[in-house]
Amino acid sequence: MTAAAVAARVTDPELPMLTLADLGILRAVDESGDGVVVTITPTYSGCPAMRTIEDDLTGALRDAGYPRVEVRTVLSPAWTTDWITPAGRDKLAAAGISPPGPAPRRAAGPVPLTLGPSRRAIACPQCGHAETEEITAFSATACRALRRCTACGEPFEHVKEI
Repeated sequence: MTAAAVAARVTDPELPMLTLADLGILRAVDESGDGVVVTITPTYSGCPAMRTIEDDLTGALRDAGYPRVEVRTVLSPAWTTDWITPAGRDKLAAAGISPPGPAPRRAAGPVPLTLGPSRRAIACPQCGHAETEEITAFSATACRALRRCTACGEPFEHVKEI
């Protein structure tokens, strides 16, 4: 299996239903002899999962026969929820997590992480009802909000658009 294929199968520690490729943070995998350089972009610069992601990538590649692994983190261009693949969005919904809509368009430069309530209608991933309410702007991580469906009453997480 190629190094790129191995790296693409590593899952995100905070959203384990997604691979790093699904999430869009896996930017490049370059092989040279028995070494590999993997380039990733964090979902935001203070993401606490980055160390675990680096360790998981290194371990998976070493287990696959690549003894020299370097993981590089790049912050530019800044990650956006638009980088989540269609398959990744489907996996989020199947896991009961509302996927993000389109990221807000901004001028060139850093993309701020908006941690307030979403301004668009968020459909319930359980029943599809369009009317939901935000319970709290923060859930298991800063990039997710906790919402409840007004029809079926089920709580669910929503990945915020950034």
